[in-house]
Amino acid sequence: MPRSHDINRRHFLKVTGSGFAAAFLMSVPTRSYAAQDPVYTSFLSSVAINGYDPVAYFKSGKPVEGSKDHKTEWMGATWYFSSKENLDTFIAMPETFAPQYGGYCAWAVAQGDTASTDPHAWKIVDNKLYLNYSADIQSRWERDITGNIKKGDNNWPTVLND
Repeated sequence: MPRSHDINRRHFLKVTGSGFAAAFLMSVPTRSYAAQDPVYTSFLSSVAINGYDPVAYFKSGKPVEGSKDHKTEWMGATWYFSSKENLDTFIAMPETFAPQYGGYCAWAVAQGDTASTDPHAWKIVDNKLYLNYSADIQSRWERDITGNIKKGDNNWPTVLND
């Protein structure tokens, strides 16, 4: 069964409020019936964070594309890194560098939902990496970072089964 949790109907409608989007999404299956994977990957691949290096957010302070030359498997996903050093750092402490909520959108998880993420919509808070669906959604999340993290922590990981 293909994985189809890039963005689900309920979250998309909350974000867009669009009647056209509603009509379009009602005709397109966007969710599987099984629980979602603990790490967000697109339905086209098993690569986490769209191939971006999770360690680079902390070390470089920006999203950096990873390489197939430096990769590892963790939590059912393939993780790419921009250097062997970053790969080794992740292998030693994956929980320290992996994005919160399995790389699903932090704002969506705070709302009790899941959605895909944009590697460029990110923020490190208290040494934890949070990703969001888009820059606009990240702005919403940032209006109450502490409250949204608290709600997200309370919703995670049960949102994977909704």
